[in-house]
Amino acid sequence: METRNLTKTLPVQVPNLASGSVPSQSSDGNPMGEEQPSIEVAAETTESVEQDNSWPVIRFDLPPQRTHHFYKQFRSSPIPNNFLKGIKWSPDGSCFLTSSEDKTLRVFSLPDYCSSDDSIACSLDTDQDSYDSSIVVKEGESVYDFCWYPYMTASDPVSCVFASTTRDHPIHLWDASSGLLRCTYRAYDAVDEITAAFSISFNPAGNKMFAGYNKSIRVFDIHRPGRVFEQHSTLQGNKEGQTGIISSIAFCPTHSGMLATGSYSHTTAIFREDNMELLYVLHGQEGGITHIQFSRDGNYLYTGGRKDPYILCWDMRKTAEVVYKLYRSTEQTNQRILFDVEPYGRYLATGGQDGLVHVYDLQSGQWISGFQAAADTVNGFSFHPILPMAASSSGHRRFQVPDDGPEDLCLHGDENCATVWSFSYASAVENGANIHGGEFNSQSENDMIHQDT
Repeated sequence: METRNLTKTLPVQVPNLASGSVPSQSSDGNPMGEEQPSIEVAAETTESVEQDNSWPVIRFDLPPQRTHHFYKQFRSSPIPNNFLKGIKWSPDGSCFLTSSEDKTLRVFSLPDYCSSDDSIACSLDTDQDSYDSSIVVKEGESVYDFCWYPYMTASDPVSCVFASTTRDHPIHLWDASSGLLRCTYRAYDAVDEITAAFSISFNPAGNKMFAGYNKSIRVFDIHRPGRVFEQHSTLQGNKEGQTGIISSIAFCPTHSGMLATGSYSHTTAIFREDNMELLYVLHGQEGGITHIQFSRDGNYLYTGGRKDPYILCWDMRKTAEVVYKLYRSTEQTNQRILFDVEPYGRYLATGGQDGLVHVYDLQSGQWISGFQAAADTVNGFSFHPILPMAASSSGHRRFQVPDDGPEDLCLHGDENCATVWSFSYASAVENGANIHGGEFNSQSENDMIHQDT
């Protein structure tokens, strides 16, 4: 199958509604100590994705370096219990987007990246953020989900947009350069009242937006903002299918016309994109699905749920049983914990309540390494699409004792924060010659789990 260059090709244009049709608005093994079988997943997990020999292969045997750190901007909110809820890099890697409890979306532009070895690491001891966010978008209610336009590139202002969905509001399409509202996509219920989407995602072609609701999917044409949409039930006529709120949507990255939807009913469903035909439903998650993602070659699907300590790996060609499970510390939280697959397609990284980022080899399902990213829950982790970098977000809801009064929560610099990490790397040739043939891990996972935080 032909590999498309998503960072350079722009097959469609996002509607530019600034002309007046819609007024712009400001707005060692196993962490659990269990033996896991070494299950070798087919090598196409990485080989099917075409890579240049000079592609920077991240080395996870060396700890990453903290290059940028942000926390004060999230504590200036009038909401005393503000915390981050997720973080995502833009498709071109020029900036990243954060969501927080104070109903705010912030865009942080990435400064010129310095790859020299003498670059100075960011310290937690400073009283200032590395720099201020370039765009701040205020929503009217709590943000449910957000996503970038898949062909976004900073060199084309028309494509610099992201979408968000909030409680009791329509889907908003925001200009990432100005912070102005481009347009809205509105869904209505049986009594003609606006109903909010719980999850949103652009399709791989970038011409439609899929939104998840209670037992239904609505599809919007991005060129036709307003209330025009197609509605598809996730239940069949005989009541078989997927029930519950559709909390996560992911598309196969190989343009195979397949998408997956996760539900709070503990199930994941696979549909055809063109006619929303239900192909099969996956059962096995202990908690409601909060995040799903395909492998780079589209042959595997990874699903994670709330109050569920495992990310499940499913083979799309044989869905009768789970291929393997990846542990993370999420047994006691209902938060959406975002994980990500690195651009080379071999490793998956996820956060958890322990403040650690765990890295797993997707070919074997084995734990590779981990590092301390924060002192509280790491609820978001996103790899840079081009550079050997990543971004993490942390924070969780904190409850004050009523007798303590309205005093501010005493948080440290490594709590409720966003951080940009730089990894050591090698070329693909060096990776094959050195990493595969040597000792990869320099610190056991048990040491990471039990270290002082």
